[in-house]
Amino acid sequence: MKMKDTLHLGKTAFPMKANLPVRELEWQKDWEEKDIYVKRQEKNADKPTFVLHDGPPYANGAVHMGHALNKISKDIIVRSKSMSGFRSPFVPGWDTHGLPIEQALTNTGVNRKAMSLADFRKLCEDYAWKQIDGQRTVFKRLGIAGDWENPYVTLLPKYEEAEIRVFGKMAEKGYIYKGLKPIYWSPSSESSLAEAEIEYKDVKSPSIYVAFQVKDGKGLLANDTAFIIWTTTPWTLPANLGISANADFDYVVVSADGRKFVVAKELLGTVKEAIGWESVEILQELKGSDLEYMTVQHPFYDRESLVMVGDHVTLEAGTGLVHTAPGHGEDDYLVSKKYGLEVLSPIDNKGCYTAEAPGFEGVFYDKANKPITDLLAEKGALLKLDFFVHSYPHDWRTKKPVIYRATPQWFASIDKFRQDILDEIENVEWLHPSGKVRLFNMIRDRGDWVISRQRVWGVPLPIFYAENGEPVITPETIDHAAKLIGEFGSNVWFEREAKDLLPEGFTHPGSPNGEFTKEMDIMDVWFDSGSSHEAVLRAREDLTFPADMYLEGSDQYRGWFNSSITTSVAINGVAPYKTVLSQGFVLDGEGRKMSKSLGNTVLPEKVVKNMGADIIRLWVSSVDYESDVRISDDILKQVSETYRKIRNTMRFLIGNTEDFQPKEHAVAYEELRSVDQYMMARLDQVVETCVTAYKEYEFSTIYQTIMNFCTVDLSAFYLDFAKDVVYIEKEDNLERRAMQTVFYEVLVKLAKLLTPIIPHTTEEIWSFLKEEEQYAQLAELPEISVREDQATILGQWEKFMDIRDAALKALEVARNEKTIGKSFEAHLSLFVDEETKALFASLDANLEQLFIVSQLDIKELAAASAEAMRFDNLAILVEHAHGETCERCRAIKEEVGTIEDATTLCGRCADIVRSEYPEALVQDEA
Repeated sequence: MKMKDTLHLGKTAFPMKANLPVRELEWQKDWEEKDIYVKRQEKNADKPTFVLHDGPPYANGAVHMGHALNKISKDIIVRSKSMSGFRSPFVPGWDTHGLPIEQALTNTGVNRKAMSLADFRKLCEDYAWKQIDGQRTVFKRLGIAGDWENPYVTLLPKYEEAEIRVFGKMAEKGYIYKGLKPIYWSPSSESSLAEAEIEYKDVKSPSIYVAFQVKDGKGLLANDTAFIIWTTTPWTLPANLGISANADFDYVVVSADGRKFVVAKELLGTVKEAIGWESVEILQELKGSDLEYMTVQHPFYDRESLVMVGDHVTLEAGTGLVHTAPGHGEDDYLVSKKYGLEVLSPIDNKGCYTAEAPGFEGVFYDKANKPITDLLAEKGALLKLDFFVHSYPHDWRTKKPVIYRATPQWFASIDKFRQDILDEIENVEWLHPSGKVRLFNMIRDRGDWVISRQRVWGVPLPIFYAENGEPVITPETIDHAAKLIGEFGSNVWFEREAKDLLPEGFTHPGSPNGEFTKEMDIMDVWFDSGSSHEAVLRAREDLTFPADMYLEGSDQYRGWFNSSITTSVAINGVAPYKTVLSQGFVLDGEGRKMSKSLGNTVLPEKVVKNMGADIIRLWVSSVDYESDVRISDDILKQVSETYRKIRNTMRFLIGNTEDFQPKEHAVAYEELRSVDQYMMARLDQVVETCVTAYKEYEFSTIYQTIMNFCTVDLSAFYLDFAKDVVYIEKEDNLERRAMQTVFYEVLVKLAKLLTPIIPHTTEEIWSFLKEEEQYAQLAELPEISVREDQATILGQWEKFMDIRDAALKALEVARNEKTIGKSFEAHLSLFVDEETKALFASLDANLEQLFIVSQLDIKELAAASAEAMRFDNLAILVEHAHGETCERCRAIKEEVGTIEDATTLCGRCADIVRSEYPEALVQDEA
């Protein structure tokens, strides 16, 4: 028997190389076959419920890192809740209607106009399911646990039925109405847009000052005077019907360049400089209220424009006189409505002028800016033309500019229940500090919600029209339409005639001949996803309403968070969520937005194939997700290093507990050495920190805490000197079993704490443990425990660790000076005060072992020589140890070579080998 065979070197089949891309698939197959998700739900069936309601990603395109951050964050929360005494089912969902899918099909060559609406919609549905299948595969590959075979999908008939009923309840309460009103209109997608579908980009626009000649000055202004307006949208001038002033402002009539003009007194200097007037003389002063009901001549059409007053006029820019086109602006619309003006919007769905704009019919609105300014110049009405760059609204899908355009639309009247929503916002817990303020301000300031869209692929507005044009929206018609759609899907609306969609024998005073037509607009897609609290939370027995949490990207304050609380408060009077948590966006390593053109995208699928899902999951746990986060190959490599450190630490622990049976060999806490109790106390701190962090959704705290524990407490300290015990001592030695007890406790508790984050790896670890639960996912998170002596033990060992840090510095200096090589070659002399002596005595520890040196002396501080390194109340001298190296434990001891039957061993090793492995000594002598 060789001497090395007398050592208990840690051996394990747990591989050092994780091979995650391969092994994760094996684990996932096993979980699916064993139905682990269902088993967890069954195990928690009688526990309190925690429902995190999944916000539906759109069923189009590849899964990106933003999706991964979102879904993995949800999975960490759901898994941690499931392991913390909650029944926490997870039902994933998809948003499937809307323009992007229509566009995607068009881009593949599908000609929508060459087929029926129903046939085109069927293509849209097929496309959506293919996208869902593709995304679902990636989400499952990322290790997301959930009811993947029974997700909620907004195109499913039962979901659509629930949405129709939400609409019906809102209509019944009087919240739904039809109106002609300026709304965001996207010529590029030929549809109205909600505020949530708007993004802003910088554009270059013309800036013009235009003169409107007075026609009726009400005896206060002569007809040779002109009002000056300033606008950055010359294309809206064909729709001008008025000028707005502020009743409380002071206005002046000035003589400039041989003409007379009206501007706000406070802006006169700005206007003079902008237009380039040489000299200006004030001729007259008036109040804004004096200007009301005057009329001016339109600059190029033979019609009058009315002067009105409104609070929307400010002195921030321009002239204090606002060009007013009621068909192209919300403020314009509101002030014009007050004065009884018609709503003129001479722009069609494609953004081209209609016959209501003589001279420009068929011209695209943006192309009309130059001919309009040319015409103004020709008429002598253009006072100044310039250009400037400013932020302008764009369609977030097509990325092209939008316009304000008055069209007949269906609205949800926010005004009627705005305060109810604001009150409910106060009742929600907003985990992101600014979230509450952000949504509150949005709801407070938003206009009525345009819920109609002039598209094909979506849930129809369940509205009929009588022969006299009167809309028909009754509980009876809504209920019948909802049942039909619930049975056949929303395609039934487009396949059948209106009479076949109405209840049998239905009559209406507005249809004496019994004829009806149906609305062909669809609902805003935010109404789709915003109805999920009814279609999912209320509809599924395994879920609850309101949800305990909604978690999405910060863009959803204007999207899903917004539409969900709006519809829920409208019909239920309460918010659909108790808590809201939002996340930032995923940027590249340099903080730039990811885009194909920059070539800086990091795709989850690629990372999974190369590194494994657990690396992405660990990255998610490492970032401060409330702000924008960064990812790159270098960042993922750093995360991989942390993963490797954690894995190798766990591997060492597994390898050195192979011969340890917890029920037989575990040492009671009271019998542990002080250093072992210290590690138990540190483990308790780690558990408390991590369990608390899970409750507070602070994943990065868990990442940092476990990484530091593995690196600093275990690898750099406890496991470093542990080899001198677990390798060297007899198999059943109390100190060895004590350390194994700690090892095993660390293994079990860290595996549990890490399971919500890296479940593939922890299940692999779990398979080497001796626990009753077959899977880590079916275990519970460790309970927080604080032992009575914890504070004392931690205090003692924190003082020791300060001394150890000083010793490590002294050893490093000696190593650099070639006094020693490895620390085992050192003879350490510690010159200490009485307090430190007392500390060492209270620890009752093998100090040579703890400092990993061969020889150690404790001496009086006053006896320190000049060669010793000085620290606070401490001096340290490092010399080379005296004696020979023990063949077995590698320590340098003076007795090595003097023991007759074991000349190559130290006294400790000789005793162990003599009693346990005498044959090794015989072989050694031979």
